Amino acid sequence: MRKDVPLAVPRLMPARLVVPREGSIVKEPRWDVYYAVVFAASMAIVQAGRLHPSQRMAATAALVAMIPWYIVLGRPLMDLDAPPERADAGTTVYLGGLVVLFTVAQSQDPNTWFLAFALLPQCFHVTTMRRAMVFVVIFNVIAGGLEAWRNPGLPGALSALGIVIFAVAFSYVYSRWMMKVIEQSLDRARLIKQLESTRAELAAAYHEAGVLAERHRLAGEIHDTLAQGFTSIVTLLQAAEADLAPEGQDSQARRHLQLALATARENLAEARTLVAALTPAALETGTLGDTVYRVAVTTGAQAGIGARAEVTGTPRRLPTGTEVVLLRVCQEALANVRKHAAAGQVSVALCYADGTVRLTVTDDGHGFDPGKAREGYGLKGMRDRVSQVGGALTVTTGPGAGTEVSAEVPG
Repeated sequence: MRKDVPLAVPRLMPARLVVPREGSIVKEPRWDVYYAVVFAASMAIVQAGRLHPSQRMAATAALVAMIPWYIVLGRPLMDLDAPPERADAGTTVYLGGLVVLFTVAQSQDPNTWFLAFALLPQCFHVTTMRRAMVFVVIFNVIAGGLEAWRNPGLPGALSALGIVIFAVAFSYVYSRWMMKVIEQSLDRARLIKQLESTRAELAAAYHEAGVLAERHRLAGEIHDTLAQGFTSIVTLLQAAEADLAPEGQDSQARRHLQLALATARENLAEARTLVAALTPAALETGTLGDTVYRVAVTTGAQAGIGARAEVTGTPRRLPTGTEVVLLRVCQEALANVRKHAAAGQVSVALCYADGTVRLTVTDDGHGFDPGKAREGYGLKGMRDRVSQVGGALTVTTGPGAGTEVSAEVPG
């Protein structure tokens, strides 16, 4: 009795693509489930068919041999991250072995033709479109030839030929279509990653802009309230002192007024320092290197000491927050030199390296013992500032050995 078995046509058949590796379609576990279901169905058909025991045994042995062949050799080849040379070397061996096992099974039971539903997609999973089509043609020609051999005559040959032509053509067209779908999916995945990255960058930029806006707002509030208030207090105290009796009379009141006046002036200076610290106006008039040079020269002139500054490496723009941090560290370190170091020379070095920027302030003052000295607010503030931008601050000093303050930040 003639058995006309329709040639299996690959379904959900993605071509192996030379595209970015993320999101491997082939690694999807449901493909393994699909292959297992088709294999189990083919095995059931062989066991239920009216075959001679030797035919059933041969077909079953061929099907069973496909399991370790797929697990040991085929599945690793479906890893899209595999090096091309390894894939090219193993593809012919793997698919050639499948051709042999399929031929054995098909020659014993024509119904194993259904196994092509699992075998044809694998051609596209392990190699390129062109190479896959070669094996698709081989599988179909062998199946069609065996079917024509079982049903001799022109009708049988034409039927097998028509099914082979249809299956090969459908495999080609459908695989090309699926290849386009996968390419579009991977393009969308790349686009989504780019959008997420851009969104993160925008969020960071908005955060930095918000921080700077808040710093400017606070600077304005301090300038318009505290600084102006202290200025008024200083003016009023000076007027009150002028209205006092001549020197020697009301000396107690005069001392209180002078103390209040000194306190007001000190707090006015602190308020102005806060405004300057919150407003990086110096950076708006030049590069970070130019600003550091001006700060160093100004400090040297004010303290009456020798000061020099140098920039090494290739200068580049850094995030505003990072530049502000380096500038504030430079200002604070120079202020410490002026107030505490009793130095004769101070140098500032700004070094641009690959991926980092280092600011170093070195003086030849009397230094201090780090083990005995308690870290003041200035050093603690510098550490906090630098750590906020992902950097680190180191202080190297010793009694009579001068002090070196170094801040290194990513950039």
